[in-house]
Amino acid sequence: MSQTEQNRTPVNIEDEMKRSYLDYAMSVIIGRALPDVRDGLKPAHRRVLYAMSQMGLASNRAYRKCAKVIGEVIGNYHPHGDQPAYDTLVRLAQDFNMRKTLVDGQGNFGSVDGDPPAAYRYTEARLEALAESLMQDLDKDTVDYVPNFDETTTEPTVFPATYPNLLVNGSTGIAVGMATNIPPHNLGEVIDGVIWIIENTLMGSGATSATSASGDDSNPKPQAPSPVYTREQKLKELIRIIPGPDFPTGGSIVGKRGIHEAFLTGRGSIQVRAKTEIETTKKGDRQQIIVHEIPYQLNKTRLLERIAELVRDKSLEGISDLRDESDRDGMRIVIELKRGEIGEVVLNNLYKQTQLQQSFGIITLAIVAGRPKVLNLLEVIELFIDFRREVVRRRIEFELRKAEARAHILDGLKIALDHLDAVIKLIRGSKNPPEAKAGLVTQFALSEIQAQAILDMQLQRLTGLERDKILGELAELMALVAKLKNILANQPLLLQIILDELRAVKAKFADPRRTMLIEDESEISMMDLIADEDVAISVTDTGYIKRTPITTYRTQNRGGKGRIGMRKRDEDVVNHLFVASTHSFLVVFSDRGRAYWLKVYEIPDVGADGKGKSVANLVQMEAGEKIAAMLAIKEFDDTHFIVMGTRKGTIKKTELSAFSNPRAGGIIAMGIDEGDAVIDVQMSDGTSEIFIGTKAGKAIRFGEGDVRGMGRTAYGVRGIQLREGDEVVAMQVAKAGGTLLTVTEKGYAKNTLLDEYRVTGRGGLGVKNVEVTEKNGPVVAITQVHDNEELLVITEQGKILRTAANEIRTIGRATQGVRLMDLEGDDKIVSVALVEKAEEMVPESGESE
Repeated sequence: MSQTEQNRTPVNIEDEMKRSYLDYAMSVIIGRALPDVRDGLKPAHRRVLYAMSQMGLASNRAYRKCAKVIGEVIGNYHPHGDQPAYDTLVRLAQDFNMRKTLVDGQGNFGSVDGDPPAAYRYTEARLEALAESLMQDLDKDTVDYVPNFDETTTEPTVFPATYPNLLVNGSTGIAVGMATNIPPHNLGEVIDGVIWIIENTLMGSGATSATSASGDDSNPKPQAPSPVYTREQKLKELIRIIPGPDFPTGGSIVGKRGIHEAFLTGRGSIQVRAKTEIETTKKGDRQQIIVHEIPYQLNKTRLLERIAELVRDKSLEGISDLRDESDRDGMRIVIELKRGEIGEVVLNNLYKQTQLQQSFGIITLAIVAGRPKVLNLLEVIELFIDFRREVVRRRIEFELRKAEARAHILDGLKIALDHLDAVIKLIRGSKNPPEAKAGLVTQFALSEIQAQAILDMQLQRLTGLERDKILGELAELMALVAKLKNILANQPLLLQIILDELRAVKAKFADPRRTMLIEDESEISMMDLIADEDVAISVTDTGYIKRTPITTYRTQNRGGKGRIGMRKRDEDVVNHLFVASTHSFLVVFSDRGRAYWLKVYEIPDVGADGKGKSVANLVQMEAGEKIAAMLAIKEFDDTHFIVMGTRKGTIKKTELSAFSNPRAGGIIAMGIDEGDAVIDVQMSDGTSEIFIGTKAGKAIRFGEGDVRGMGRTAYGVRGIQLREGDEVVAMQVAKAGGTLLTVTEKGYAKNTLLDEYRVTGRGGLGVKNVEVTEKNGPVVAITQVHDNEELLVITEQGKILRTAANEIRTIGRATQGVRLMDLEGDDKIVSVALVEKAEEMVPESGESE
């Protein structure tokens, strides 16, 4: 058996793969993809900057070839490919990617058009002054160093960072199972935020005076106690000082909700919009849109190609010409409109269909104490302040050790000068330097360091002038030592140093905000683009939804066959039909008792025979949920109620105002028992009556006052007692004196006066509503109708019939009804909706279109 075979140890392959993959994942997370919260840099960026610093490429020195820099980086610190290292350097120099560039590049470093940079043998670079501020005091033991990859030198684990670079320049990276996307912010605003936190939460009611910070006042006056701020109050104040991201390419951020969400939680999404203006052409016969700034990280060339493609495909109307007139003085994209086009309307269409407005997802994920963590704005600033306190403390301690060491030597020289004759005599009488050194230590109680300094002293230092210099320097050092010790012993003095350095950085490098913050106008703007008209919204059993203008379906006489209303997928069934205005906001209720927001104009208009779009692409419904009802609501007041009914006869009433702010993932609207489901939801003013109808033809009528108001998560109360095998198919909020329409599965219908159903208490067995037979089939829909309304009836095969409600005969309760729709084969009615009667009714022959 070979030595290799003897050293082999069998391991479980599953355990080994888990361990190895976790090691790889952590290596990518910590060592490559995510920035450090302290200096805002990834290891590759830090190594490029450190290598340039070690090469002496200061901001006031000559440029050096990037090829030389890349060689130093990959040869000493970053043993990876030369192109990735060069890409890292290039990004640090791109003023359209970095809010504050850290590398001063000379040559072609790429452009906002997506042009690649020149090869590194052509370009040159040096550090920006701000990068030097990031590395300030590296030589004063302010941060830890570790050996490089081959242990031939060392590199810092982090830069001292005099300003919060993570916020100022942001960061983007994809790790294993996580990603970070931090937008840049304005340097001056960020520093103001840090200063506010220090002055108002760490130092008392105001900053310590400059005199105290200098250490001249050893007993500073006590500060008045500062007000105690909660974390929410601190965040609110920070949001006031730092109103939002500030992108290097300018543009505008639409709305503040996403900004606040990101600042409060570390995650959010903001809408970034191009900065534009609308002007009239020189001829004065048409308008043109001028784009001066585009959203962050948007490729201008691809934007122009996208606009041209939409115009060519006639998806974007009203544009006659597109030109890029950008030059070295700035960006200028000219979008010339056709004669008679309104610039605001075309611009809003551009926002909707192109990247002139796009979302920027914020994930403030950074490395904190060696682990990835999502941080809110306050946490980022607090961690930076803690780091700066550590850096300044270590720097003060370094300077203190250096001052004490020098003072120690000068103190020895002073002793020697005070006993000059005796020192000279001892040295002259010694046989060799070690003997002289030992004699000095013994006779004058000196340390070996002091004794060696005396032996190394030149004779010229024995002059009177040099003696005064030594004594003067010693006095200064003793004062410095006292000052440094005072700073270390008094936290406000140390914090004042941090404040002074922050203000110095702001004074030197801050510039005005580039990105404008504007109110959220998206909803108003989009409404202006959409014609206000009623549409039929149909939903299939598998979750496909679409809208179609009501005018698509002409009115037919009772008994007509209808026309195709939706191209049905195999085994799919249209089971909901809803009418609403395109300007309405809908609350979507699922069969599992959850509620979601949806705007009608977001539902695709795919034509009468189109299959529609999956609901999952419009609202974030949970797996297995289906739409039970949709309500068009304009105002969520506290005078109306939402009334919900379930398949097993449960009824529930909740104030409308409880649904005023649904979240993206939906909210609970009603607690649902296992096996039950919501079948209808309607709105009430609290004074109506409730009518519940079942599949087997039973019905109950009771006052709405019998159902007390409940919270959203409540389960409701019994509305009707069901016999075995029966289930509720309809729930109506009705007014006394109305007419109820009942429609059965096999195409029969009848109108019955509501007064024919006596009012009882809720929870009873009810009375007969319709005679259910083999001829007419079970009940599928019950709704209250008026003379000025028409029906939209949809079948399982997707056919839709539109007919006047008053064409259906009004008859008694216990009857089968009359033929409403001529069904073909095994087709059956699945849903009914009401619309306002058309002004002019066009009867058709009953043929299927």
